[in-house]
Amino acid sequence: MTADAKTTGPLPHPKRSALEVLASLRQRKVAVMLVLGFSSGLPFLLTGNTFGYWLRDGGTSLKAIGFMSWVGLAYTFKVLWSPIVDRVDVPLLGRLGRRRGWMALSQIVVAAGLVGMAVVGPGGGLTAVGVLALVTAFASATQDIVIDAWRIEASNGSEELGLMTSAHQLGYRIALLVTDALIIALAGHFGWPNSYLVMAICMAGGMAATAFAMESARADAMLEGKDPLWTLRGFFDAVVGPFVEFFAKHKQVGVLMLLAVALYRLPDFVMGPMYNPYYHDLGLAKDTVAAVRGSVGLVAAFVGIAAGGLSAVRLGLFPTLIAGAVLQGFGTAAFALLSVSSNAAVFGTVMAGDNFAQAFAGVALVAYMSSLTGLGYTATQYALLSSAYALLGKFLKGFSGVVVEGLTPSHGLLGAYATAFIGAGLITIPALILFIVLSRLNTRARAAAS
Repeated sequence: MTADAKTTGPLPHPKRSALEVLASLRQRKVAVMLVLGFSSGLPFLLTGNTFGYWLRDGGTSLKAIGFMSWVGLAYTFKVLWSPIVDRVDVPLLGRLGRRRGWMALSQIVVAAGLVGMAVVGPGGGLTAVGVLALVTAFASATQDIVIDAWRIEASNGSEELGLMTSAHQLGYRIALLVTDALIIALAGHFGWPNSYLVMAICMAGGMAATAFAMESARADAMLEGKDPLWTLRGFFDAVVGPFVEFFAKHKQVGVLMLLAVALYRLPDFVMGPMYNPYYHDLGLAKDTVAAVRGSVGLVAAFVGIAAGGLSAVRLGLFPTLIAGAVLQGFGTAAFALLSVSSNAAVFGTVMAGDNFAQAFAGVALVAYMSSLTGLGYTATQYALLSSAYALLGKFLKGFSGVVVEGLTPSHGLLGAYATAFIGAGLITIPALILFIVLSRLNTRARAAAS
């Protein structure tokens, strides 16, 4: 058995100083990755938590908001159509290249979907606006497939992959703050429909980055000679091949990897639809929420991304993953404090701590999942991993409103929120244990291989 087959992560590499890491950010493709990360993150909350805020403003029940969050399951099942993204060129746009063609198509559909949501709105009926949100989420998930594949294929080595991942996460977090903070301020002054139209226009940035992205020659070379997707042999290689290759490389440990990945972000996912309704029910003004998110929240997210990237490069992925699991558990549970005091100082501290923790953990998990993929199956294997990490959380979050409403008679509304947030924070424990086990297995395997 080879060392690759026995280890549970990337091989170690020489550590670099913080200045060397930061200097590498001047590369053109890292800048392109930053903008593509923004484009990838922009639609996420617009069909999720921010959409829930809009619905709550219109008087929609917490139960309906929780169930409406299931449109995000499109991100979970993207592995089902990822082989098409890996092997088929987009008609007309295919002349841009396989990756860039899919990027452009998905970005156009996302922008159109956001315009549709703005025009219809909750006033046009929950079914109609829900369908538009689902179309937007589907296109956004497709964009994620191709951007993640491009990020991995465009990286030369594990260190550059870490840099590209940090750039992606930085752009992604900026988009989350725009769609979680700026849009709330815009909605308070200009209304939700106009705010969504502005977000649709922002998708132009991703389209511009797509024009500057370069197709990976290494990835194209790996696909040369492979049978077309519509042949039986090509279909088997595209659909089944990625899974066969993944488990052939990682053996039974691959199952443990998928389980650890699936549990890692549960604290943030499970209570995701309730954050903005919580602020609404606390009586926090939209301008206050936007100001805190756009100031201390923004800074904390940037620091978390930088800390996560540097930790992954300097200390390794497993120590970073373990630290991230602990941080995000505390970050989620800390929101219970707002039920006692929601003044600006407490709100800012809780928001900063959570943004730092989620950004740090996000970089760690994305870097780890990226390290497990192989050229030739990049889009499908990463879609498998990201689907695994999202499936359970996105399913469970649909019941978040039911949990809060169920706890309200015995705990009061704010007490119910607090109890739910503490419970969500404790969900980090299984993932923490699993990554400690994987870390030890990885250490033993490398010791045996050497």
